[in-house]
Amino acid sequence: MRIISGTYKGRRITAPKKLPVRPTTDMAKEALFNILNNRYYFEDISILDLFSGTGNISYEFASRGTENIVAVDAHFGCIKFINETAKSFEMPINTIKSDVFKYLEKSKQKFDIIFADPPYNFDLQEFSKIPEIVFQNELLADEGLLIVEHSKHTDLSQLAHFSEAKSYGGNMFSFFETF
Repeated sequence: MRIISGTYKGRRITAPKKLPVRPTTDMAKEALFNILNNRYYFEDISILDLFSGTGNISYEFASRGTENIVAVDAHFGCIKFINETAKSFEMPINTIKSDVFKYLEKSKQKFDIIFADPPYNFDLQEFSKIPEIVFQNELLADEGLLIVEHSKHTDLSQLAHFSEAKSYGGNMFSFFETF
């Protein structure tokens, strides 16, 4: 995986093979950040990266100047890897080892962007819990955006607060916002 843009553009990051992850592809990540770049000033926003895995999305935001980044994952190896990588690049990423759903239930902080990359084998009920808790607990700032990455075989368009979906190869991003 590589960082697409910003201070660390072109830097390659190699995660240990033993981590249970599926990093967002460079093509999908580049397309996603092109969309976000037209909507946000990265230096001014706060990010919550759920099911953060290797930290791929967090690194991209940090490279573009975002200083308020929280990465949440339940796997100790993932959190350890993100901490080590963030420290080596001097990136402002705060990691939390927690079950994502438990974290969302307890969190009181609001974020401009919440990015969730859960396992692709989640069923619709598991996927639906993400926007349900985010909006119920009002975790998005004004004009905030929840982005859920999933397989093209999963359709989240019937969930509350869904606004649109974008497909990039086998990846899809579903966008949710307050109307």
